[in-house]
Amino acid sequence: MRKLSPETIAKVKEVLSENVRNIVIIPHVNPDGDAVGSSLGLWRVLKNAGYAPTVLSPTDYPAFLKWVNGTDEVKVFEHEPAVCEEILNHADLVFLLDFNAPDRAGNQLGALIEKVTKPIILIDHHPDPADVTELMFSHTEASSTAELVYRFVESLDLDKHLDKDAAEALFTGLITDTGSFSYNASSPDMYEVVSRLLEKEVDKDRINDHIYNNFSAHRMRLLGYSLDKKMKVFPEYHAAYISLSREELESYHFEPGDTEGFVNYPLSISDVIFTALFMEKDDLVKISFRSKGGFPTNEFSSMHFNGGGHINASGGESRLSLADTIKKFEELLPEFSAKLKAEHRKLRQ
Repeated sequence: MRKLSPETIAKVKEVLSENVRNIVIIPHVNPDGDAVGSSLGLWRVLKNAGYAPTVLSPTDYPAFLKWVNGTDEVKVFEHEPAVCEEILNHADLVFLLDFNAPDRAGNQLGALIEKVTKPIILIDHHPDPADVTELMFSHTEASSTAELVYRFVESLDLDKHLDKDAAEALFTGLITDTGSFSYNASSPDMYEVVSRLLEKEVDKDRINDHIYNNFSAHRMRLLGYSLDKKMKVFPEYHAAYISLSREELESYHFEPGDTEGFVNYPLSISDVIFTALFMEKDDLVKISFRSKGGFPTNEFSSMHFNGGGHINASGGESRLSLADTIKKFEELLPEFSAKLKAEHRKLRQ
């Protein structure tokens, strides 16, 4: 069971008792379901406990997550940088959720985080956390940061303040970071947390409908186009990728979150165990990687695309053009051929 150590519990309780009122909660840039769910779950618990918390997101969050209770009170740094900086400057305590280093909150907000003099608590499940605080709750084996937030709240005896809204937010984080429990979801600890959340009368079917059946027609057409015209498969390497240019995204009226899950679709192809999604932005190419089995996408991304994450799910970026980024990826595949083939054989045994 992943709980805080007695020493960490004592330190956190000491921090919370030192005239703390204004608390800032920061998720990573381009927040996904786990970042939004864990942040709003913690926000709700702290609010119910009598604190004055604010979720300060580096960038806006996807439309399919805006039903989660509390999203209308989130402050977005890219929209209101001066307001957000003022809020951060007046914080008595700062939480960093679902990321392992300040720069994962974006360059500007990351620089502000590095200047924070008040206590910082980091809760995350990504490997290699930066040395930003002594108050760190980092477990790479956890399914999600939402799972860890629940354990954090429980360890501090704050779970009496965990109501249905908080439980729904945390449940959202759990199911989005595990693909509705289809990957990174084998730990009994996680299902114990799920059980506790369901005891709060969480409507899992309604949440599932909000997340997976709440897309625009433009998004569905973009998905069809991506699979039909932009997916390239490499059977000899058990790999595939989808690429989308800025113009292609604009032609389908792209909104943040529209490509969520696209990278997973090629993994449904028989014998494909490694996939990538390349998306052209204004000044870079954003990349998502996924894999089956033990192929380490995080190592691949860290070595070649300035990224990182988990073994089976990671992200990266490239300052090359979209065409050159794709060329680089294709040229790397032969180097990893032996490892990909070995993992494929293991999965077929």
